[in-house]
Amino acid sequence: MRAVLPNAITAAALCSGLTSILFAIAEQWDKAVFAMIIAGVLDMMDGRVARLLKAQSRFGAELDSLSDSASFGIAPALVLYLWALVELPRLGWLAALAYAICCALRLARFNAQIDVEDQPHKSAGFLTGVPAPMGAGFAFMPIYLWLATDEPIFRDPWLVGPWLILVAVMMVSNVATPSWKSLRPKGNLKLATIAVAGLLVGGLLLETWWTLVLIGVIYLSLIAWSIVRYQKVKRERRATARPQEPVQTPLVGGEPEGEQHDRAMPPHDPTN
Repeated sequence: MRAVLPNAITAAALCSGLTSILFAIAEQWDKAVFAMIIAGVLDMMDGRVARLLKAQSRFGAELDSLSDSASFGIAPALVLYLWALVELPRLGWLAALAYAICCALRLARFNAQIDVEDQPHKSAGFLTGVPAPMGAGFAFMPIYLWLATDEPIFRDPWLVGPWLILVAVMMVSNVATPSWKSLRPKGNLKLATIAVAGLLVGGLLLETWWTLVLIGVIYLSLIAWSIVRYQKVKRERRATARPQEPVQTPLVGGEPEGEQHDRAMPPHDPTN
């Protein structure tokens, strides 16, 4: 059971993500969003449970990537297509395909680098590009706003399509994005972080859709912070790797000591 439990959680996340498609077919959009949220929560749990139980395996890593591709790549693309992009059958479908493909490419890149030690972003405590679960959360932002306001403009395919493509580009980009390792509140900020987390949970219970929008805005601000922070790390690394300039030695008798010493040495006789 120690080895089975993390993979069972991954399978549950896959089922939850795919079930959002069923709710979308029935036009139960709020349930489709909740199913995707549950999939995201389960996806956060499986890796931590595996590390806690010391049950990490290559099988689990591959299963997790396949689950993410279906739950956070294919499922959101189909839900958004059925929700808004169906009004533009050709262009809307291309936007949905672009999102699903970019999610698969991101996960393939992650698998290809899973055993690579020299990863600049990872060594600095950051991720490369937006993770698949957060990409799905970003992709659903128009649905959050539509459910919160009931304004038809948020369901406009000419708005949803470009937004979906933008999220797809963010997933396969090389920008530094925050990870749990890079978020290290210090001092009094720890108490503030605990308070904000509690308020967000309360907000999810009272004002679900606006709170989800707020979480998306907070994450966007964290991406901007990560980019600035990583640029600082890169400058520090370049300064450390830069070779030190030779120290100018004091002059003795009008010449550097090193040159006088070299000239004082007898010339090398190749016949000896």
